[in-house]
Amino acid sequence: QVQLAESGGGLVQAEAGGSLRLSCEASGTYFSLDELGWWRQFPGKQRELVATITTDGLPNYGSSLWDRFAISRDSTKTTVYLQMNHLKPEDTAVYYCIAEGVRLHRDSPKVDYWGQGTQVTVSS
Repeated sequence: QVQLAESGGGLVQAEAGGSLRLSCEASGTYFSLDELGWWRQFPGKQRELVATITTDGLPNYGSSLWDRFAISRDSTKTTVYLQMNHLKPEDTAVYYCIAEGVRLHRDSPKVDYWGQGTQVTVSS
């Protein structure tokens, strides 16, 4: 099993050039994983990709987010960070950490794990 511990959500003001940094640490016993990252979900909508990063450090951003958001990971490759700058009210959502392509054992099928989600609220 993989556990994802998220932190860093909260309330920020857009007019102050609001920024937040989300963190997600993956723990547990597993053989490998492909990517760590973040998706977000607006009320009544499906989740959408924010950004993911592979174990090789290659980022992948959702459309039109790369100029304000930056994803990175630590040297252990088990913690991923999402730096969000110039936040807008339309960024208000629940942000979910994801561990993609996890193999619990060498021959296990790949599965994805989700965190509990952290609320990000941007006021105008």
